Amino acid sequence: MRRASDASIAIARRLASRVVARSAACVVAAAYLLPASAAASGTCADGREPIYLTFDTGSQSQAMLIHDVLKKYDVHATFFLANEKTVRGDWSLDPSWTAYWKMLASEGHAFGTHTFDHVYFRGDVEGDSGSHEVKVRPQFGARAGQAMSWNAAQYCTELDRVAQRFQGLTGQRLDALWRAPGGKTSPRLIAFASSCGYRHFGWSAAGFLGDELPSDKYPNAVLLERALHNLKSGDIVMAHLGIWSRKIQLAPILDPLIAGLVARGHCFATLREYPRERGLEPTRGHAS
Repeated sequence: MRRASDASIAIARRLASRVVARSAACVVAAAYLLPASAAASGTCADGREPIYLTFDTGSQSQAMLIHDVLKKYDVHATFFLANEKTVRGDWSLDPSWTAYWKMLASEGHAFGTHTFDHVYFRGDVEGDSGSHEVKVRPQFGARAGQAMSWNAAQYCTELDRVAQRFQGLTGQRLDALWRAPGGKTSPRLIAFASSCGYRHFGWSAAGFLGDELPSDKYPNAVLLERALHNLKSGDIVMAHLGIWSRKIQLAPILDPLIAGLVARGHCFATLREYPRERGLEPTRGHAS
């Protein structure tokens, strides 16, 4: 992700006071110009392609706030799930989170795998017997921090662990959607996941909301202004259900962001509706 220059940050900070007023105006406009269902229909009134909101698991500190805003606007999003450590001291795919995931599933959101142990791809490698493998390093679980080489079957097993846990928690099947942690992939890794039915989704360049950036250099008002200015139809937006490293969480901008986009005629859909004919992955933009 290219960092903004000091000059651009200074300009954006001067716009911060305008953002608050603009956001409030957007809320009012959204309430009077479009019914909430229009934002969730997947078909914009003017024929434009929807914007696709997506959330990866994380610390889960913003999980309920994000749910409440999506429900307020009747907007459906896509959630990519990994079993990550949460602020409650448990794990995001523990039975203690059953009610949350069942609630989202019952409201029509889509769900994909983010690998069970949040496994980072580290590169392609040729196995000892000449087999094609990939280097990986799980962030969580019994193998956390270990460098390993996996073949297609092993990687598919990791993807499917999320599907199995999700069905156990909710009684519903996971969608055949996948996002690699950090957005890092290779053609080989894409082929591995495709062999077991998963389609990879990164995010659009404008869709990186920036919740992994430090809040002192990138305050919420700056990132909200940037998102409202840059997002366009067809973009995939990426944020998290809470980030450990950010002092001031970004999730509160979701309400004015959705309101502002709806007021401009945008609508939203899950990645179930993402065009199949679009072959190229969205641009990837962070390294964590």
